[in-house]
Amino acid sequence: MRLISVIADQWLGLCRKPPGVRTMQTGFDFPQESLHAGLPDGGGGSGTIRRGIGVAFSAMRTLNRNRQLLWFALLAGLVIAGNVIINAVIRYLSWNLHISLDSRIGSYALEFTIQFATMFFLVFLLAGLVLGISSRNGGTVSFFEGLIKAKKFQKSLLVWSFVLALAGMLLFYAWFYFFYWLPPEFRFLNVLGPFSFVTSTITQFPFNWTLDWAMLTELPGYGGRSLLLWIYPYGLVDALPIMGINLLLFILTPFVVPYIVLEHKTVWESVTGSFTLIKKVPGEAASSALFLGVIAAGIFLSHILIQAASGIVDPYNTVIFHPPGTWIALALLYNLALVIVVFIMATVGGIVALDLYSRAKAGHVPGSTGIKQIH
Repeated sequence: MRLISVIADQWLGLCRKPPGVRTMQTGFDFPQESLHAGLPDGGGGSGTIRRGIGVAFSAMRTLNRNRQLLWFALLAGLVIAGNVIINAVIRYLSWNLHISLDSRIGSYALEFTIQFATMFFLVFLLAGLVLGISSRNGGTVSFFEGLIKAKKFQKSLLVWSFVLALAGMLLFYAWFYFFYWLPPEFRFLNVLGPFSFVTSTITQFPFNWTLDWAMLTELPGYGGRSLLLWIYPYGLVDALPIMGINLLLFILTPFVVPYIVLEHKTVWESVTGSFTLIKKVPGEAASSALFLGVIAAGIFLSHILIQAASGIVDPYNTVIFHPPGTWIALALLYNLALVIVVFIMATVGGIVALDLYSRAKAGHVPGSTGIKQIH
């Protein structure tokens, strides 16, 4: 990350030298390296894009200097993994043991409970990240101290998690039934469906690293589908659509959690305040999110190079071809690197949201002269 910062400083002109010492009026101490990164000369257009990318680079530097914040990435990854495993268990019980719920309402209730629990853990972790960074007072950021402080806001965080989970499910099923009633020739547009680009891609090499179907589907002496197959790809495919929608909801409401934990606002006040505040930094927020998304997408799309180098480009080879051990090891390393990058970018995104929140609250908006000074 230090190399990235140097390149940004020298080539992109993102990190200008900060002016005299400035302090914020928002009531908490945010890392100074993020407050002065990429300050523009005003205006919008390319300056806005440069400013947004500068905020993202600044967040990377903050994370590099406070690596304890990587606990957020690890714990968030474990929460998502738990969601995937639970979905796999439900599928296993329904298919192999013929255990199913008696009604569709019961099925929806179970699905909502899983999403609600997942959202609460993620929102709580995000609150810990926000409080850990904002409470720094000249020392090292402590993520776990932030989690301890977040307990005081657990009721509001529960309500916000409930709203996210409910909205995510409603949007998902509205999307699902919309494409269900479309003519078959238009269903390829359903990016969240079972035959979408993402879900079909993760069953191929290097995501499916064995490519030996029997290893995934047969249990010795049983002849059924293995637990590994239920978790991957079935459990992941079940978890991805709604989690993707919830991620979009997070991006659209980036300042709700900071409002709740830093200003002690209600959920309704936080939501309305978030939409009001995002209007002050729309370009910066969009360019920061797009920049982080491009990094993650670039790592994901690099699987095409691995497929081309290995010669495994035909999806049907996933059931008849077993690559050498070297390619399997490369596939495992690639998948590990992809997961790490995705959750690190999620951590950087949380830092970016707090930085943009601080800038908007302090009056650092396009065309302004910067953060106000306190003498």
